[in-house]
Amino acid sequence: MTAAPVPRTRLTQPAAPAMLAAAIVLVALNLRAPITSVPPLLVTIATELHLSGAAAGLLTALPVLCMGIFAPVAHAVAHATGREAAIGWALATLTLGTVVRLGSANPVLLYLGAFLAGVGIAIIGTLLPGVVKEHFTHRSGLVTGLYMAGMMVSASVASQATVPLARALGSWERALGVWAVLGVAALAVWLPVTAHARRQADAEPNGTRPRLPWRSRTAWLLALYLVCNSWEFYTQVTWIPATYELAGRSASGAATLLTTFTVTQAVSGVLGPVLADRMHDLRVLLLPAVLLGGLGTAAIALVPNLAPALWMVVLGTGLGAGFAVGLVLLVLYAADPSASARLTAMAFLISYSVASAGPVVFGWMHDLTADMRVPWLLLVGVAVLQLAVVGRLCPRRARVG
Repeated sequence: MTAAPVPRTRLTQPAAPAMLAAAIVLVALNLRAPITSVPPLLVTIATELHLSGAAAGLLTALPVLCMGIFAPVAHAVAHATGREAAIGWALATLTLGTVVRLGSANPVLLYLGAFLAGVGIAIIGTLLPGVVKEHFTHRSGLVTGLYMAGMMVSASVASQATVPLARALGSWERALGVWAVLGVAALAVWLPVTAHARRQADAEPNGTRPRLPWRSRTAWLLALYLVCNSWEFYTQVTWIPATYELAGRSASGAATLLTTFTVTQAVSGVLGPVLADRMHDLRVLLLPAVLLGGLGTAAIALVPNLAPALWMVVLGTGLGAGFAVGLVLLVLYAADPSASARLTAMAFLISYSVASAGPVVFGWMHDLTADMRVPWLLLVGVAVLQLAVVGRLCPRRARVG
């Protein structure tokens, strides 16, 4: 697979960087709310529409699959229009997908909304870091932190607020569709950014196009690590509320547990890279992170109601740190920035595409066994596989070049 060089863009007005930073945060608010707003209502949706567990799991699996499949498409769109314009079109697509959910009583529109949101998230998530690097060379860390914070805050707020919104608005369809407000707000600020940007084509040396590192064993190992992490996260964020609702908790109580999970994950996701800067061998961080994730998963499988809030903290700490440090690995094992970009593209393509099956497989196993413990124990097995992969991520591994 090849990726076309992405045209650079430069802002033409002096005040544009401040406007761009605010716009980036507003765009980031849209990248997780369409996904985390669904799980707290999953039992209600499945009951009203007579969906099987596998079909219900597909509601969050579909956007994740799009995040893998359409990531390479982002580069082609950006090459044709420029990054800012491509992000604008993707944001419009995401917003349309959220609006479509207002008609979610029709299952076709429900899944169409998930698909459109996934396509938009894939393109924005792939291109937005490049915008940060292009326009905030000396403050990329600050802007990246704001971008990540916006994404994580919206994930937590959406998971907590969707059930109360469903009650206040009178239907779960409106509770899902109301998040389009974030998209409209972001578009209002992003469109001027697009208007103030002009494209400058990047020249690739010798006219070559970068290839993904399919022949690198290190690249495949990192992709497998991220497959495990993403399989666990997206499956758990989908099924934590349903697991606890079926165990007797109210929908709002189950949503609060999901919020605890996402908030903890956000905190550990920020701290993980900070600690990684001080470590030579990142297995010192990865091993405890994966162990915590596996421990939290096993606890939910075996004793879910013993201390559920504690299990959410343990699980969120492990998965958040594990994913964030995994992103550091994509830089550490690359020979140069170009190799890091290609390694990241390959890892995300594989990890999101494969991990999208996680919520569906979980739902299918629940349908098959009528028992939540079995699919949760499968997730423990995924954590064990991830632990085995971590053991091979020594600092001396061959770099991807």
